[in-house]
Amino acid sequence: MCAFAVGASLFACMALGAGPWRPLQDDGLHDVDNSSIDLLQQPEEALQVLPHNAAGNKVNWVTAIRDGSIRPRSGVDSNEPATILDLDVLMTNTATTPYVVFPHIAHTEWMDCEVCHEELFKSEVGANAINMGHILDGGQCGRCHGAVAFPLTECSRCHAVNPDQVPQDLVDQLVKTTAP
Repeated sequence: MCAFAVGASLFACMALGAGPWRPLQDDGLHDVDNSSIDLLQQPEEALQVLPHNAAGNKVNWVTAIRDGSIRPRSGVDSNEPATILDLDVLMTNTATTPYVVFPHIAHTEWMDCEVCHEELFKSEVGANAINMGHILDGGQCGRCHGAVAFPLTECSRCHAVNPDQVPQDLVDQLVKTTAP
């Protein structure tokens, strides 16, 4: 309840990485005239107990999965465990920015492969023309990042590998791709 605690400053709350989360009635997304809005859990109540992140919706979802705070299902009607793929993809066609390492494991712990493949991304090396303009317009990675995942303003979360300093252990396990 940091953002609404008596005497707590907004600056102090932001420094802790928690909230503030707007009430549903003030978020501009929910119909305040619909009486069912009172049946929904408020973001502050739902999210404050999860691991904090400094950006976006203020939740570190990967940590939440790994520490057991949340346990995603493989599907809406399924209690089967998710199929987790531990495969990193090194994307080297990044102009002057650092390379991108795409960690399948952090994504497949959260959602099924079909969420992204084959509509957003083809399961073939070199078949995806990944483009920041398209991502910023909500395509490819932008479908989730900036909405429910960390925001696209966190460049170094993806662009994290200096081309001159790719660790050998990553080189040995990564699939190197370049966009057409």
